[in-house]
Amino acid sequence: MTEPPSCDIMRCDTLARRLLPRMRAEMVYRLVNERGISQSEASKRLGISRAAISQYMSRKRGFTRQDFPGDLDVVIERWVSTIVSGEGTITICDVCRSAGLSGRW
Repeated sequence: MTEPPSCDIMRCDTLARRLLPRMRAEMVYRLVNERGISQSEASKRLGISRAAISQYMSRKRGFTRQDFPGDLDVVIERWVSTIVSGEGTITICDVCRSAGLSGRW
């Protein structure tokens, strides 16, 4: 089994700039469409404006047509569950590790 990449702030910064907007857009989409949370409630839970939620939902913000590798999809689903339940955490390290293991980023 391959060792996870060591923590490197430059690598994590690059991944965060590339991936987090896309992941956030997907997470918001799942919260509203799959979990039935209203856009207003999603904005409250995430601490972002209702307009930002609307832009994520209309795919004007953070959207690309690429699929997420399986490991990142799992992190997004954990993020959705964390927001719905109010329990647990997702860290930037979770994203970096998952992205590094996928080999695509």
